[in-house]
Amino acid sequence: MSAEVAGPRQIVFASRNAHKLAELRRILAPVLDELGLELIGDTGAGPVENGLTFEENALIKARDAAERTGLPAIADDSGLCVDAMGGSPGILSARWSGPGRDDADNVDLLLWQLADIPDGARAAKFVCAAALVVPNTEEIAVRGEWPGSVLRERHGTGGFGYDPIFLPEGETRAAAQLSAEEKNAVSHRNRAFVALAAQLRSVLAG
Repeated sequence: MSAEVAGPRQIVFASRNAHKLAELRRILAPVLDELGLELIGDTGAGPVENGLTFEENALIKARDAAERTGLPAIADDSGLCVDAMGGSPGILSARWSGPGRDDADNVDLLLWQLADIPDGARAAKFVCAAALVVPNTEEIAVRGEWPGSVLRERHGTGGFGYDPIFLPEGETRAAAQLSAEEKNAVSHRNRAFVALAAQLRSVLAG
């Protein structure tokens, strides 16, 4: 009788956002393969994100997923920080235009708010905090930033969120005009989770 082959160990991503899950699977593919890990999405409702920083909110989400599933959990909290708006929308980016609104509404509101801001004063950055929580073991949070500026109108159909109006530093195309591979190589989420990958290796190896 042949021995039963164990499946891959699982680690849960504390988000129901399918776009983020797909992007994160691409970013973390090397370390997931190396450690024999399967990244699964979270089906829970998630906690109240009442932290005051991206790092606090990422840890809140990762703790909740780890407690509910008993699995190591990773989470992120990200947003767009506009210099002329004192760093807003910031941690409120996903719900900037209010309850029941969507990405398109958020973009519309931000463009309206920046309508009178000259091109030379539209600096912004995407920020992502990535967190890892291993039940009863470790809590880690790291940050990645992607500098650029806010465009005056939408460009491109890729990406999600504020990507159509974000011009990365050194680029002539909006983030939504980049391929998934191009974006993953330089994005705030890539930078945060590449930094977290080393922590995954040290904490979850073996």
